[in-house]
Amino acid sequence: MLRTLALPLVALLLTGLAHAADKPQRIVSTTPSVTGILLAINAPVIATAAAAPSRLTDAKGFFRQWAEVADQRAVQVLYPNLQFDLEAVIGWAPDLLVVSATGADSVLQHQAELQAQGINSTVVNYSNHSWQEMAVELGKVTGLEQQAQAAIQRFDAYTLKVASGLTPPPGTVSVVGYNIAGSYSVGLPASPQARLLSALGFTVAGLPDALKDQVRRSSDVGFISRENLSRVIAGDSVFLLGGSDADVQAFLADPVLANLPAVRNKQVYPLGVSSFRIDYYSGKQMIDTVARSFP
Repeated sequence: MLRTLALPLVALLLTGLAHAADKPQRIVSTTPSVTGILLAINAPVIATAAAAPSRLTDAKGFFRQWAEVADQRAVQVLYPNLQFDLEAVIGWAPDLLVVSATGADSVLQHQAELQAQGINSTVVNYSNHSWQEMAVELGKVTGLEQQAQAAIQRFDAYTLKVASGLTPPPGTVSVVGYNIAGSYSVGLPASPQARLLSALGFTVAGLPDALKDQVRRSSDVGFISRENLSRVIAGDSVFLLGGSDADVQAFLADPVLANLPAVRNKQVYPLGVSSFRIDYYSGKQMIDTVARSFP
């Protein structure tokens, strides 16, 4: 009996080892917008492209929300300032390269060069997928499905815990992009920031029906001129996308917005500078920032 069980057991162990060997062990990310998701699912990231240093990043160009985690795991700079460097990619000898289909950090135009070098790559699109959807997708590619689900569950549990202690203000709220690189916008209810606010118990207002045709819309936000911004802010309170306390003061002091109920009632709140794009780490930072406004 023992002999008949031994062969299947050995076969099972060998199969498990084969699957483990198939998992990428040297992942390189050309898209810092996705690096945080890879870190959240405990993917073995060894290097990532870095953005140009700004208030959103550390001195290396790592986004602040995940920079500390990256440093703890000894993640190195692939190349700085999002300036694609094929030799740098080759030098790191990745067994999986993560590439974005869109955005300033996309290197999709270099895909033929990468393929010519025999570099295995996977393409993701963060412009129309939530971080959770991308975590699931990357979990499948990396063999880290369980870790991806665990990260999502941790995030959801954290959201519910914080929501249970919040008392949102009466009425609705608007998510506003105020003077972000000279642009002005209102977040749509389907945007990641709006969905996260909804999960915290807030009711997010959409665009006024009468003005929808006057707003240039993307998948997540509607853009409009500064002069007309007050006309499309329907919420009784305002959360500033990518905003800090200094941005709140600038918004409150803007004469164009002086008649907004949210301004008159001083119900304008920051979402934090890292809230511009939501991943596991920036999402938790946004939750914490909201919680500080409603202790």
